[in-house]
Amino acid sequence: MSAAKFDRRMLEALVCPETRAPLRYDAEAQELISKAAHLAFPIRNGIPIMLVDEARKLED
Repeated sequence: MSAAKFDRRMLEALVCPETRAPLRYDAEAQELISKAAHLAFPIRNGIPIMLVDEARKLED
């Protein structure tokens, strides 16, 4: 069973929960990137996990 793909059209409706800034989709890492908050939100089974506690902090 293959992992579900993230629907890129969903990206238009999603914003960073911390800053309300737009997100960038990183297909290779399966993450949504918030440059404003320096966070990467994981996408699991095609579902973005938009919880700050679940996000990975990005290096500057």
